[in-house]
Amino acid sequence: MDYRQNNVDQNYNQNQNQHPNYNDPLPPFPPYPPYMAPKTNGKSIAALVLGILSIMLPYIGFIIGIVAIIFAALSLKEIKVRMEQGKGLAIAGLVCGIVGTLIYALIILFIIVAVVLYGDAYSSTYSLTYLF
Repeated sequence: MDYRQNNVDQNYNQNQNQHPNYNDPLPPFPPYPPYMAPKTNGKSIAALVLGILSIMLPYIGFIIGIVAIIFAALSLKEIKVRMEQGKGLAIAGLVCGIVGTLIYALIILFIIVAVVLYGDAYSSTYSLTYLF
């Protein structure tokens, strides 16, 4: 066993001596660039914040909800083009904006219908009493 091991070592040393100027044909690999996480789209964050506010703020929630829907739509387009993060935020902002807009649209519609029905009933009774 020792004879074989010595023989292998001698062959290895001889091969190194025969090719002292041997160069690797491939250049060394360049170092990997540092990992940079894609940034989060700012409009998707704004859409989420405005969507939540559209549900919580009375009276102006309708307008804020529309703005949240617009920001969410713009951010979803930018996320596809720029390969950014924030798609979930944009979708959540879109849903909250739609919910907030629908809630306050129904409230405004209810108020308009109530004013038209009750306002018309009171004006007709007063006008009839003063005419006769």
